[in-house]
Amino acid sequence: MDDKHPGQVAHGYTAKDIQVLEGLEAVRLRPGMYIGSRDQQGLHHLIYEIVDNSIDEAMAGFCTRVDVAINEDGVVTVSDNGRGIPVDKHPATGKSAIETVFTTLHAGGKFGGGAYKVTGGLHGVGSSVVNALSEWLRVEVTRDGHQYFQEFARGTPTIPLTENGLNGGRGTTVSFLGDQEIFQELDFDFDAICQRLKEMAFLNKGLWIHFTSLWHRSRGASNSEQTFFFEGGIASMVSLLNRQREVLQPTPFYFSKDIEGTLVEVALQYNDSFSETIYAFANCINTVDGGTHLTGFRAGLTRAINDYAKKQKVIREDQPNLTGEDVREGLSSIVSVKLPDPQFEGQTKHKLGNAEVKTAVESVVLETLGFYLEEHPIEGRRILDKCLTAQRAREAARKARDLVIRKNAMDGGSLPGKLADCQERDPELCELYLVEGESAGGSAKMGRDRRFQAILPLKGKILNVEKARPDKMFAHEEIRAIITALGAGIGEDFNTAKLRYHKIFIMTDADVDGSHIRTLLLTFFFRHLAPLITEGYLYIAQPPLYKIQAGHDSHYTYSEGEKDLTLKSLEGKRSVSIQRYKGLGEMNPQQLWETTMNPETRTVLQVNVEDPSQADKWFHVLMGDDVAPRRTFIQANAQYVRNLDV
Repeated sequence: MDDKHPGQVAHGYTAKDIQVLEGLEAVRLRPGMYIGSRDQQGLHHLIYEIVDNSIDEAMAGFCTRVDVAINEDGVVTVSDNGRGIPVDKHPATGKSAIETVFTTLHAGGKFGGGAYKVTGGLHGVGSSVVNALSEWLRVEVTRDGHQYFQEFARGTPTIPLTENGLNGGRGTTVSFLGDQEIFQELDFDFDAICQRLKEMAFLNKGLWIHFTSLWHRSRGASNSEQTFFFEGGIASMVSLLNRQREVLQPTPFYFSKDIEGTLVEVALQYNDSFSETIYAFANCINTVDGGTHLTGFRAGLTRAINDYAKKQKVIREDQPNLTGEDVREGLSSIVSVKLPDPQFEGQTKHKLGNAEVKTAVESVVLETLGFYLEEHPIEGRRILDKCLTAQRAREAARKARDLVIRKNAMDGGSLPGKLADCQERDPELCELYLVEGESAGGSAKMGRDRRFQAILPLKGKILNVEKARPDKMFAHEEIRAIITALGAGIGEDFNTAKLRYHKIFIMTDADVDGSHIRTLLLTFFFRHLAPLITEGYLYIAQPPLYKIQAGHDSHYTYSEGEKDLTLKSLEGKRSVSIQRYKGLGEMNPQQLWETTMNPETRTVLQVNVEDPSQADKWFHVLMGDDVAPRRTFIQANAQYVRNLDV
């Protein structure tokens, strides 16, 4: 009788079936575990790993300059004037410290606290991973008056550590060429790299970072060199965030204080907008999911402003305090902490977990901000007026929101009447299409797969939330319908676990009005439902621009280039006709399904935010009250717009 479990293999499972990967083999076999992906983002990750080592030297007080260069062939070189990697023999490995660092995972000066008091690279895998994923790598070190170098190929030493003569300088230079056996192609994004380097310069005031890319210059790029130096550090960063806004303080409030070994830096400045912009960093790592340092900052900010309001008798003892939401409206702020032993939650290091940091940040914000408000009564009064106005608007918004909730309760908790919901109840399998116009909504309802696709037609253009307070937003019918359909709340109350659909598609016409409606929706999601974007739930549907009919055959194309290629392939055929779709309503339900909604054939764009500060800036420029920056942007970029139907 065969008592094997179903699916059990016929032969035995023994120790010889266990594969042991030696050295850096695992990195080359599963690079995604170490750098995320094999695309451009993963290639950039190699640069950042080496740069981060130089930044650690800067945070330790030994480095004042970092140079990053990419040559015409894609070779990356990172140089710093830090102490230089040690060259003496490592007692455990018997190899030089340089070879140990570049060939051994979890080897570095970041574990015992002796070499670095503060560091962003906790796992000690950066240099060795870069080495493993490079076709070749060369490291040059200058220290103690001598220069040394060593070379590697795909993680294996090819030249031993060699002394290269006397040199009076100091520092480390690492050059490498990403391995095309690993990466799809060597392709670099100049702006993305600049943004990361600029961020590092902001967070380490007084550090020069110079970036040159002959790779981009040789390919005709107009911009191939940048230098970053910010004497004001994060205060300069806040000024940049508010550059296009009317501010309530002439200069950002900035303080830096060491609390029992944890350096706390905060810069903040209020503006006249309705949204908050706060970025939190721990050891120069952007903790996009926040953590204890952000919690401490928010608590200290709220307490400091409430204490000041009561001292000024603006809020009586019997009146409700300002909430965190009230005191953060129109706030731009950077919170940066540098600590010896950061505890990050998750492999991605997106959230700081050190409990003691909350207390440290809260106490120092309460003390220093309270003193600032006392010493700057004019700015203090402006900030108080802003917060009190926000409190009144929040109360009006709460009443509007409660009205929506009560109305839904009276309707039996029903969904919006115009929503054509799907049959599936597992949110992971459900899709919601936000469709421009009743006509297109009707076609989408008839063409969809009702098992898992829901349709919500939108009438006209929704409110521009960049210019409107929350109470007006909640009074807007179309926005209320979206909030209710999604079922996950809004703002600080938003809960992804309650989301009714895990794919939300914006589907608008390919004309000026359609583009405007899409931008209005994106503004709403970015400002009030940001987790939909950051957690990957939001998409833009891509309906075809053209239908090309050749005899009985139909061809749908989604760009001018694709149309031209299709027409070229059909040369010589008779009766070729071209139809330009200006609206979704021009397609019948079957065509809309085949081209835009069928998961097997559709093309969609996932919405994500690579640089939140830049996104914040451009939403304000394009959707805010100030006309001049928007006019300048349009004049500068109008030449690049194609296929726009007016």
